This record gives sequence, C-alpha cells and structure tokens, in this order.
Amino acid sequence: MKKSYQNIEEIIAEMPAIREICISLRETLLANLVMLGEIPAPTFHEAARVNFLLQRFSECGLTSTSSDECGNGFGILPGRDSERNILMLAHADTVFSAQRNHTVSVRAGKITGPGIADNSLGLAVLATLPTLLEKLEIKLNSGLVLMGAARSLGRGDLEGIRFFLENNKIPITAGICVEGVRLGRLSYASAGMLRGEITCRVPEEYDWIRRGATGAILVLNEVVNRILGIPLPRRPQTSIALGSIEAGEGFNIIPTEGILRFEVRSESSEIVRQIASELDDIMAEVMSKTGAEVTLDIVARREPAGLTIGHPLVKQTREIMNALDLRPHITPSISEISVMIARGIPAVTIGITEGERLQEPRETVLLEPMFTGLTQLVAVLLAIDGGFCNEPE
Repeated sequence: MKKSYQNIEEIIAEMPAIREICISLRETLLANLVMLGEIPAPTFHEAARVNFLLQRFSECGLTSTSSDECGNGFGILPGRDSERNILMLAHADTVFSAQRNHTVSVRAGKITGPGIADNSLGLAVLATLPTLLEKLEIKLNSGLVLMGAARSLGRGDLEGIRFFLENNKIPITAGICVEGVRLGRLSYASAGMLRGEITCRVPEEYDWIRRGATGAILVLNEVVNRILGIPLPRRPQTSIALGSIEAGEGFNIIPTEGILRFEVRSESSEIVRQIASELDDIMAEVMSKTGAEVTLDIVARREPAGLTIGHPLVKQTREIMNALDLRPHITPSISEISVMIARGIPAVTIGITEGERLQEPRETVLLEPMFTGLTQLVAVLLAIDGGFCNEPE
C-alpha cells in the first residue's frame, strides 16, 4: 500500500488490492467470528466476550489494551499525531440470553448463530483489523482506538459509549460504528426515539364479576388497539414498533400481570413528545375503564441530531460506496453515533455484509460480501486519517 494519499481518488484506486488482502485473511476473520459468536453476551453481561476481544488484541501485538469500569474493552494503535484519534467501535452485547444455545454453524457461504449479525461480526472485524492493517503495511497518522462497547442495547441505553466519552482523556477526532449488517448501510444522523415498557397489573382486590374475567392480556390488548389508533405522519417519518408482549403461565390461568415493550421513532422530537403525551392519556383511560394498574416506564430516549448529507465524512463515504458498486442505504440510527454526534464528534455507522433472519436465533450472515465490507471500512478509515473528511475551517 501507499504510505500516504493525496486525495480520495488515490484511496479508491487502491481498493482492489485492499480487497485481495482482505480475502487472504478469510480464515482469521471466520475464526474470530465463530469464537466471539459462541460467547453469550446479553446486555450487562458482556465481560467474557470483551475479555476474549482483549486477548485477540494482545495476540495481534497491541500493547495498549484495557477495559474500564463500565465493561468496555479497548485496543489502541498509536499514530504519528497524538492529538488526532479515530474511534472505531462495535457493540459487544446481543439481544439473546445466556441460556440460549450459542453454537455457531459454518456452511457454504453462510455463518449462522444467535447474534451473529448483531453484532458478533462487528466485534470480529475489530479483532481482525490490527492484523489486516499490518498485512496492508498501513501506518496511520491518527491513533486508532478500537472499542468493544458494553451496555448498548435495551436498558443498557448506550451506557458504555456515554461512560467512555465522559471519562476518557483521549481526544477523539471522528468515529466509525461497525455493524454486521447491512452492507451499504450509511447512518450519519440520529432519529428521535422513545423506548418503553407498559406494565399491566391486576390487583388482588380486583372485582372479576363487575369488570369481567379479562386478565392482563386483554387489558394489554386494549392498550395495543389504542396505540395502533395514534395517527402517524408520513413526513417527518415516524413509526411505532410493538416489540414484545409477555403474560400468562398456562391454558386456564388468567394472568394478573403482563408487559408490552415498544419503541417510537421519528425525525421530529416534537412528534416523539406528542406521542409520549398520547401514551400517558391511553394509560389513564385504560386504567379508568378496566380497573387494572397500567404503568409506563421509559427505558431510553434520543433527540434527533446528525451530520448533513454534504458533510465531507458523509460525501467521502458515499463516494467509496459508489466505487464499490454499493448503493448507499441512508437511514437514521439510534446507535452509538447518536452519542458521538451529540458531543460534536463526526461519525458514521456502516455495515459489513448481508444477513438473513435478523434478531432470530438462526440469524445468518453471508460470507462473500464481508470482503467488500472490509474494503469499504479500510477505505473510510484511510479517508478520515488523510484529513479528507474534515470540515473546512
């Protein structure tokens, strides 16, 4: 590889050679993916997976490896300029419990296992990157901070990245969030978000004769019907996802407690607030009508923020994707970039490959597109390091 680049076109010209080197590390990447994927890492219990990542960093020759009080894991590749540092991270947790069988299966062109796409592959890419950069003979001007972020999903509410940015003394110039899927994904803005749990409890003194033997399930069904009746605008783009309902123990036992989990997303913070107010009204009305206790617990919030499509980091990332014949799939994110951008750190989220059956136990990623995804990642890293993604002063 060239030791320095004068413009983005020179980086793009190197991408075919970069891809060949990526392909040569196929077995290393797969080994990291399988070993990481078979370590359960539900939110708040990522320690074993993070420790394995630190072990891989040490085996790659990184001397600056550590973890912090929040459970994040780090490996640092020093650059020539100590005042410039790029943060590249992947969240270490998955949505699957430790009780789930985490055996990973490798078949022709596919790798399957719980959380393999979200986000074992992202973490495996970090574990492989030091070896890849060494084989490419790339020496960065900027320091590269590789981070396995803990406590990202659900009730974790991005606690890992928040803790790091609040407490670390390393100046961060830019950030890249690595997700397993999907290849072509480009996120550079954060959507407004409200994530919560609605809990229904039927009190012991509940008057079953007067109210009717409804139980928690039918009360939550009433809540669901009311939520589905909330009018949503097409612009700004807004959605309400009903993620899960838990209630009941058997065929003939009327459940006295149930939980509904949901998430509201919108490009408008005002609309998120309006929906939150409507949810409060729904809770009050359903309680009045049914006599059950219905409570709303807000788990996480996000405010819309982000870069513009004309920001140099976004423009150069799109140019790299186009050169790889990838059609950028531009979508808002509620991931770690929302925290970085809120702190004035330009950042993007990109995906590595294509996947199937996402968020299911037999989650699957495709092997061959990974090498295009890795090439894309290295090219974006070089563009940031070369200063081609800086805003004009």
